[in-house]
Amino acid sequence: MTAELHRRDVVKKLLEKRGGLLVVAGLGSTAWDITAAGDSDLSFPLWGAMGQAAMIGLGLALAQPKRRVLVITGDGEMLLGLGALATIGVQQPANLTVAVIDNERYGETGMQATHTASGVDLAAVAKACGFRNSRIVSKNESFRKIVHQTTGPNFLQIKVVAETLRLALPPHDGVLLKDRFRRALLGKSADVLAEKR
Repeated sequence: MTAELHRRDVVKKLLEKRGGLLVVAGLGSTAWDITAAGDSDLSFPLWGAMGQAAMIGLGLALAQPKRRVLVITGDGEMLLGLGALATIGVQQPANLTVAVIDNERYGETGMQATHTASGVDLAAVAKACGFRNSRIVSKNESFRKIVHQTTGPNFLQIKVVAETLRLALPPHDGVLLKDRFRRALLGKSADVLAEKR
């Protein structure tokens, strides 16, 4: 399948009219993509937790069952954290969508081919793990319904062109990212919790 979609366009569509959507972005390119689409206090870009985006998203979805949670990660990171799909499948968070931006490359280490370039179907793995909705996306479409309304867990393996883009770096300070996300999510109670520690 020849990819026609461009990652920054796809991520912008995933985040359009996001409202109170909680977003976790995987290490590297997807963190830069959400920043390029517009930095938000309700976004949590990962800097050093390779393979953990889906698990952090699961934790948020379970802790905040009335909020919609979107994980945006890459194929390389998802391949590293396949066990997360099984755990999500068992937990069945109705408010979680995992979107894998699949360029079939390890973008952070030199654009080497990932296993998806050889036919590994992450959407089929997610379906086998118990995701309610799981599919490969290769054409331009609106993601609003699945991200904001469809009962999950949902999984989108979105095929995009392998391209090297200009960096759009989020803040590099992990404490700042954590604190601003907590404040945006919890309001004043975040400060009360911090004082108790």
